[in-house]
Amino acid sequence: MKIYDTEGFPNPARVRIALAEKGALDRVAFIPVDVMGGEHRTEAFRQKNPDAVVPCLELDDGSHISQCTAITEYIDGTFDGPSLMGSGPKERARIAMMNLRAESGLLNAVGDYFHHATPGLGPDLETDQCPEWGTRRKAVAAQTMSYLDDVLAQNDYLAGDAFSVADITAFAGLAFADFAKVEIPAGLENLQAWRAKVAARPSVAG
Repeated sequence: MKIYDTEGFPNPARVRIALAEKGALDRVAFIPVDVMGGEHRTEAFRQKNPDAVVPCLELDDGSHISQCTAITEYIDGTFDGPSLMGSGPKERARIAMMNLRAESGLLNAVGDYFHHATPGLGPDLETDQCPEWGTRRKAVAAQTMSYLDDVLAQNDYLAGDAFSVADITAFAGLAFADFAKVEIPAGLENLQAWRAKVAARPSVAG
């Protein structure tokens, strides 16, 4: 298995944390992609992933899987260890719901702000900006942080008692928010405590 990614970027970080949770970081080969140089937009890379983003998983048979949740689904079913996607219809559905909320409302919202309302990755890559959209999405990110704080007032983790892919996505979203200078609203003590707890996990801290 190969994973094409750019170390330190938020979506690749999600997959790396998932692999670490399953004790499988040494079971894959990481192939660096020069995003800043535009390698992800080349025809050669688009043949692997037409979305033209990282990460992208290449299986031993030469096929490819993109989109972080799909890659994590494959990782979760392939390697031993506690499931990140849940077991049973209700648990899996709740985790999927919270993962989508964390992805759309936080991680992607911060990304939209970064790519549209700031210089982002620079003029060579940010060629179709809409600043008004980016500013709106920054507000959505703040609203989502407040929502997640409310969820965490009742739960140890975003989808219940167990750490899951939803927590990975939200944690990466907050890291991206730091980078993009999107502040966590004041008073979200549950979110801050959860963040510190996740940061101390070996898959993140190590």
